[in-house]
Amino acid sequence: MAVLVPTTKALTRALTRRRLLVAGAASAGLTALGGIAKPHLSRAADRPRITHGIQSGDVTTESGLVWARTDRPARMLVEVATTDSFKDIRAGTYVDALPESDFTAKALIEDLPAGADIFYRIRFQDLASPTVLGAPTVGRFRTAPDDRRSLSFVWSGDTAGQGWGIDEARGGMRTYATMLANKPDFFIHSGDTIYADCTIQPRRQMPNGEVWRNIVTEEKERVAETLADYRGNYKYNLLDANMRAFNAQVPIFAQWDDHEVRDDWGRRAAAPRNLPCPPASKH
Repeated sequence: MAVLVPTTKALTRALTRRRLLVAGAASAGLTALGGIAKPHLSRAADRPRITHGIQSGDVTTESGLVWARTDRPARMLVEVATTDSFKDIRAGTYVDALPESDFTAKALIEDLPAGADIFYRIRFQDLASPTVLGAPTVGRFRTAPDDRRSLSFVWSGDTAGQGWGIDEARGGMRTYATMLANKPDFFIHSGDTIYADCTIQPRRQMPNGEVWRNIVTEEKERVAETLADYRGNYKYNLLDANMRAFNAQVPIFAQWDDHEVRDDWGRRAAAPRNLPCPPASKH
């Protein structure tokens, strides 16, 4: 869902919050207000918002990736600290979120201490009005240790398959809340992060006679045939509050399987739309 733009050593050197915002504004060609660029928060309806939460992944002993999506062309501003108070901001960077990446951006944060809790704060700066900043969202991840200390992790796979989507009346994707409660160091998503070849319909009859009531979106009511449909599968999963909360706290390592690409762009792409989705091979 995003285009990777790695940060450079120069970008990841320690920056204060003020220096980061001024540098971002200057690079966008700001016209100073009264001679001084003064980024500010506008009314909530006017400023860029984070649409699908934030997340991190591919963590090493000294780096990690962070990701977010906004609702317009905007600059993702990232601040990094080792405390949740952000009194010790040690790095910062920015990446533009543009239409060609569906307004998503991700950045590689480097030069981090090993085995440490890393807090990152993301907000977006409107490219059309660079003095307008969105509200910040804070996430965290833990870098890999460089010693032999114990680690914990969780793993799962096959999200929203066979037509079983998000039923908010049943608590949504509660597995993600359970995994988060165990405070793992990282999460391995073992394939089928989406089911681009499977539809989500409003109702599913359960064996006990009850009805599972899905949230539905336009992209998930049909088999993916376009890039927008494909992205819509990821957006659907991120409608779930449990998943968003988990993603903001636990870094992800993703594997890949057939339902992400092969099934929808291969044999099933030429088949009639909205066929029932077969069970995943891992079940």
